[in-house]
Amino acid sequence: MNSIERFLKTVERKPVDYPASWLGMPDVETLPILFDYFKVDDMAGLKAAVDDDVYPVEIPYQSPVANAIYAAFDFKQSGAVDSHDRTLTEEGCFAKSEDPADVEKFDWPDPEEYISLDACEKLFQSVPRDKAILGMAWSAHFQDTCAAFGMENAMMNMIANPDLYRAVDEKIVQFYLKANEIFFKSAKGRLHAVLIGNDMGSQRSLMLSPQMVRDFVIPGAKRLVAQAKEYGLKVIYHSCGAISEVIPDLFEAGVDVVHPIQALAAGMEPDRLKRDFGDMGAFCGGVDTQDLLVNGRPEEIKNKVRELRGIFPTGLVISPSHEAIMPDVKPENIKALFEAAKEA
Repeated sequence: MNSIERFLKTVERKPVDYPASWLGMPDVETLPILFDYFKVDDMAGLKAAVDDDVYPVEIPYQSPVANAIYAAFDFKQSGAVDSHDRTLTEEGCFAKSEDPADVEKFDWPDPEEYISLDACEKLFQSVPRDKAILGMAWSAHFQDTCAAFGMENAMMNMIANPDLYRAVDEKIVQFYLKANEIFFKSAKGRLHAVLIGNDMGSQRSLMLSPQMVRDFVIPGAKRLVAQAKEYGLKVIYHSCGAISEVIPDLFEAGVDVVHPIQALAAGMEPDRLKRDFGDMGAFCGGVDTQDLLVNGRPEEIKNKVRELRGIFPTGLVISPSHEAIMPDVKPENIKALFEAAKEA
């Protein structure tokens, strides 16, 4: 069974030789540490060293204010978006708005101007043919709408001025639908899955009520998922935190995989997720990056992976419980994760 077959069958909750596994997206400061440990020179070498099943690719987006699709909107109107250290809590340009017509006062970017078809083609020519290719589309319309207002203002407008909130959100959803359409068409069948999502959870609970998620987040998710399905793609939906209350809503929206099972978040225990939601869809993650991968020993990591495989013989892509591996994660623990994931 090759990586593509293993990934698709894991996602479809069908029998596999062993579950698919994914390294995630190591932070830029983590890469030199991993490269040195695994004696490789680049990401391709690293992924080969651990025998990663999934190969992620980012939408190549370059505008005058942003060099990443997830930082496309200059809501602070600063002339440049900090894609690494940006925050959703600072007030954006819609913080004082009251009229939904104000959405037309913002200079909304057109993704067609900033996604190069040549760059897309070069990207897809460079991907390995034997790995599951995952498009990192993000399409985080909830987070971006929070940035447009400032998170506190955004959530207040959900209650006090929902028409205004929805008007901003609609512009953002339209942007991502157009951007993804360009990307999916350029892939010409070379994508297997896409990752979209919004961080909606804290360590203890959702950041907004389940009903507000259903009213303000799920409608956009449904449209983005439906678009991906038109291209035959599996959809991984990302949200950190304690989101168990809305997992059924995500699966009902057409999501195939919920990511990342933040292992220490309330209600995200793998055995509970398998029991309550295992018949609805698949999961990705589960190996704790807050404590275990930072402070644990390799044998402890292996035991955790074996435990996860016992709970999910299939239906779980084994991966760290956050897509960005930070520098405090021990490289020997990453090695142990993949060794246990690949055990026959």
